[in-house]
Amino acid sequence: MAREEGFTLIEVLVTLAILGVVLGLIIGRGPMRSRGLEARAAAGAIAQTLRAARAQAIATDQDVAVVFDPEHHAFAADRTPPSRLARDVAMEVLPPAPRGPGLTRLIRFSPDGSATGGQVVIGSGRGRLSVSVEWLTGKVVVASAP
Repeated sequence: MAREEGFTLIEVLVTLAILGVVLGLIIGRGPMRSRGLEARAAAGAIAQTLRAARAQAIATDQDVAVVFDPEHHAFAADRTPPSRLARDVAMEVLPPAPRGPGLTRLIRFSPDGSATGGQVVIGSGRGRLSVSVEWLTGKVVVASAP
């Protein structure tokens, strides 16, 4: 008698049950995330905003400020909509950035490219990054924070 090829109903059901369990574990865990990558992305976005503000100050021959609101995890340059960081990415703005209204802090760029200076620390624990602005040159530097 010729042997028929294929899968039995039991084999198909067992395979579907295993796939269902694996899919349930993946969906139950939620999206894969890395806090280190989120902190690096946030530091990059802040550095990009600061550099763009410096370039705008030089190009328009007017002061341009970048406002940071650590309480709401937001930052924005003059006349631009605010950007928000993920809720679990910590943001701390250190002096000499002067205080604005409320809890906000400012880093202001002058038309000659200089700035008020300041430092924004992103992340927590070992994955902290520092975005600092040199007051004399307005240079923006991203580095690991101590």
